Amino acid sequence: MNIRKAVKEDCLAMLELIRELAVYEKAPDEVTVDPRHFEESGFGQHPVWWALVAETEAKQVVGFALYYIRYSTWKGQVMYLEDLLVTESMRGQGIGHQLVDQLVVEAKAKGFRRIVWQVLEWNEPAINFYRKYNAKFDPEWVNVTLDL
Repeated sequence: MNIRKAVKEDCLAMLELIRELAVYEKAPDEVTVDPRHFEESGFGQHPVWWALVAETEAKQVVGFALYYIRYSTWKGQVMYLEDLLVTESMRGQGIGHQLVDQLVVEAKAKGFRRIVWQVLEWNEPAINFYRKYNAKFDPEWVNVTLDL
């Protein structure tokens, strides 16, 4: 598996994975982002998100981690992980771990000391995955923090 920074040409594959995630999260009609807007937001003149993708030897994108910079008045800039997804047929092969491990490298390189994200309270597979990183869970908000 090749973990690399996303490029503009990955946007359509990433959107397909986003739709897959929406189905899994029981909200298939909630994905309304326009593909051009998505692409511009990540690769336009002023990008607001960045991503890592997991790519097979056949050059198929089978997972991604999309993040942006969030500002905490207590901690300064932190990495906010918007989505981490591996397509269902490729789960259980360590791809999620590879994406998170590379995300940690990226966060440290950018000087962030923290990655934060949210997870649905019913998503036990994701919660168990994040526990392997000793992530901290806030039971009221189900917010997740990974101190680096």
